[in-house]
Amino acid sequence: MSVPYETAAYEPPESPEPPEEHLARLLGRALNSFELPDETVGQLDCALAYDSSLHSAHHSAGLHRETYRHTWLLADGSAVTLWELVHNTAAGGHLEHEVYVDEEELRAATARLPLPPDAPDFELPVLVQLSPVPEPRHAYVPDDSADHARRLLRRAENPDRPGADLATLLLHSAFAHEITQAFGRPCRAGQGGLCFSLYEHAFLLRDGRELSLWEVEHTATPDGRHMCEVYATEEAAREAMERRAATLG
Repeated sequence: MSVPYETAAYEPPESPEPPEEHLARLLGRALNSFELPDETVGQLDCALAYDSSLHSAHHSAGLHRETYRHTWLLADGSAVTLWELVHNTAAGGHLEHEVYVDEEELRAATARLPLPPDAPDFELPVLVQLSPVPEPRHAYVPDDSADHARRLLRRAENPDRPGADLATLLLHSAFAHEITQAFGRPCRAGQGGLCFSLYEHAFLLRDGRELSLWEVEHTATPDGRHMCEVYATEEAAREAMERRAATLG
């Protein structure tokens, strides 16, 4: 018997701050944000996830500057980086923020600051800098993916189907999805009337994570009717297929 997950009384997990809010704050404090290309800003309006890191710092005689790397993950798997320069070298010693689209512009702006040329520069080791954002494994299609997850989980008849926590995450965060058929043992069409099919339902979440559910469709039931089971891992799905085939094959 399937369970209507959408009626369960579960609180959604706390969502991280949306990427567009980080962008709005950065543009709001940068004195030269109006110089950014409209195309770049337009790309970031649809970002799925955001991260930042301190890139380098320079402190000397009461003057200082820091540079930060801000990276946004886009829906197509690509990433866009903006470089922020923060310093107190202007008159009055107030902090000023500037933003640039590439490191060459950042270096040129940094070279103009009235800091001693022989002052030491602190740069973080490569190991603690932001790692490149990996490309998604699937060709996702933005759609009503939460509703697709809901319907998939509702038709699952196996008692060990994914639990309410995973269902709630998908219903509140699935942004796009892709369905592909997985091949491999067992598939015994024509042998005793048994037939197995395995599908991967891959979901892209709004924070950039990828999550897959594995659907087994088969006729290995006492009356030969069609049955759907859903598992959280491919291994669990294939083990279920093996058990079903061994029992009624």
